[in-house]
Amino acid sequence: MSIGNRPPVWQMIREAAQQMSGECTYSAIKAKVRSVYGQEVKDSSMTCSIISGAVNHPSRIHYNENKRPRFTDTDYDFLYSTGRGRVVWYQPEKHGVWEIAESNNGALIVRPADEEGENAAPIGEAAQVPDEAYSTFALEAHLRDYLAKKLPRLPGHDVPLSLYRTDNRDGVEFQTDVGPIDILATSGGDFYVLELKLGRGADAAMGQILRYMGWVKEHLAGEANVYGVIVASDIGQKLRYAASQVPNVSLMEYDLTVSLRSVRLGG
Repeated sequence: MSIGNRPPVWQMIREAAQQMSGECTYSAIKAKVRSVYGQEVKDSSMTCSIISGAVNHPSRIHYNENKRPRFTDTDYDFLYSTGRGRVVWYQPEKHGVWEIAESNNGALIVRPADEEGENAAPIGEAAQVPDEAYSTFALEAHLRDYLAKKLPRLPGHDVPLSLYRTDNRDGVEFQTDVGPIDILATSGGDFYVLELKLGRGADAAMGQILRYMGWVKEHLAGEANVYGVIVASDIGQKLRYAASQVPNVSLMEYDLTVSLRSVRLGG
């Protein structure tokens, strides 16, 4: 969406990134945009445009221009992620050709279309999972994407949750000016902020989710209610005490089970 006579935010980001040499941070690109277009350009909108435009960022599939299988050959494909919060200008001859493709289960994924680029390998954040924690998801993102497709029915809430959607993106890793919300959902006109933790839910998660809830109330909800849901494999006692004093925040634990079956050659 353009601001007045200004170009859309993604074009501002593309213009700024093209003028910068080598690897740069999200913050540096945003500062460049604001130096040209003013301080009122929203931080969250710029973060969205950076993620959406990075050909190898796994979360780009949550933006409308990337919600179909395609190769990285459009105007929306102009950055390459080199790590958390860092990008370079995308060069297909160096970084390889990437694509948004359908996985075996029909979900959209980001992957290299070939293996010729010198850096053609998916990015991701490795999770160090101890031996006793094999029952947890290997990545918090896996838990997030699973729950986004199968949103839980909350106790005491009759209407099921639906993923929040805007004109240009969905509610998964929903960018705000105070950080990304893991899942933003709605139900009966009310808003639900889901904060996901890979293992034990620390009591620090309470401050985090209240920050997100405050932003949603101020910018999206209006007179509607805003609820928070912290999801973890194990909810600690400190967090339980904290939540007992915050009626709009619920705690939920998840279980993951794996069943095995024998297979034989020719079977």
